[in-house]
Amino acid sequence: MGVKVIACAALLALVAPGAAVLGVATLVVPTAAGSTGCLWDAEATDSVEVAGDIPTSLTATNTDGASVTLNHQQLTRAATIIAVGDSQNVPARGQLIAVMTAITESSLRVLSNVGAYPHSAALANDGDGGDHDSVGMFQQRPAAGWGSAEDLMNPVWSARAFYGGPSGPNHGSPRGLLDIDGWHEMDPGAAAQAVQVSAYPDRYAVNRPIAENILTVLSGATLENGFASGLACADSGGELPGELSGDLPPGFPGALIAAAASQLGRPYVWGGGVFTGPTGGGFDCSGLVLYAAYQASGGRIRLPHYSGSQIHAGRGIGWAEKQPGDLIFFSYPGAGGPHHVAIYVGGDRILQAPHTGDVVRYGTIGEFAGQVMTVRRLG
Repeated sequence: MGVKVIACAALLALVAPGAAVLGVATLVVPTAAGSTGCLWDAEATDSVEVAGDIPTSLTATNTDGASVTLNHQQLTRAATIIAVGDSQNVPARGQLIAVMTAITESSLRVLSNVGAYPHSAALANDGDGGDHDSVGMFQQRPAAGWGSAEDLMNPVWSARAFYGGPSGPNHGSPRGLLDIDGWHEMDPGAAAQAVQVSAYPDRYAVNRPIAENILTVLSGATLENGFASGLACADSGGELPGELSGDLPPGFPGALIAAAASQLGRPYVWGGGVFTGPTGGGFDCSGLVLYAAYQASGGRIRLPHYSGSQIHAGRGIGWAEKQPGDLIFFSYPGAGGPHHVAIYVGGDRILQAPHTGDVVRYGTIGEFAGQVMTVRRLG
């Protein structure tokens, strides 16, 4: 995996107060090379790094189907968690667990607790929590030995405490993530619960898709350098379907598929996608198609960024005559136009950016059974 340098001065300013706990040098750590497969896998050892600007907002969907929008400050808190994990060589799976835990506990906010610690109102915070005597992003309890209220309202300290391990400030008591035997083989939600010991153990896993989207967007990594979100890993592993592997159609159709496949693992971002690359770290369905068509044609084809307009591009093809590289538009019966577009790759397979909370991935035509399907061919 290539080295991506963090903008140190900006990040240190954003994680203040107390950023000097780590220091500038430890926030610029090259990611380990030679990773293969998906970094969410239990055997993967690479960390991911924060790269580029932190977006002003990000919207993703949890496993309950609820849409969550995070602002710049919340994403900055997530960047701190990722950077601390990278500085401690925590594998990406651990960084994922830490981010999903902080989403669940505080919505990625540094929370004071005026009821338990009146002086916490004077410390830098993103709001007041008031859950028993818990404070900070991870809602850790001073009474349980995690640290003082001042410590735990420092984003860097609280992240170090959550990770634990040899570099953690709690020295294994209470246990951070790295202090738990076999944490990397546990379900991420169960690993989070092992650290937090919550009365609601099932709530962490609900936010895994949001955490995956955050890590994808803030790291800027793709399958090309060994990284993908869990959905892409499970579905494609970065490989083209068997019937096309090593045998892409010649010319524009093959180039179209290859251009779209180069973006596997990117998050779905509504309105995302321009001719030169993803917007906000990702694509929506028509954004992926316009990007792939532009790249495959050397800039000759500039499609509109709307499936209802793209359906008029190229020429109509009968369903039985469809070939890899054609576009398939999906419409609900009786609707005035398509709600989705995907790239056909052969058999029952398509390449698509499905919906909020998902990623660019392979799918099947069968996912859209009962809908009206229209085929168009570019070129």
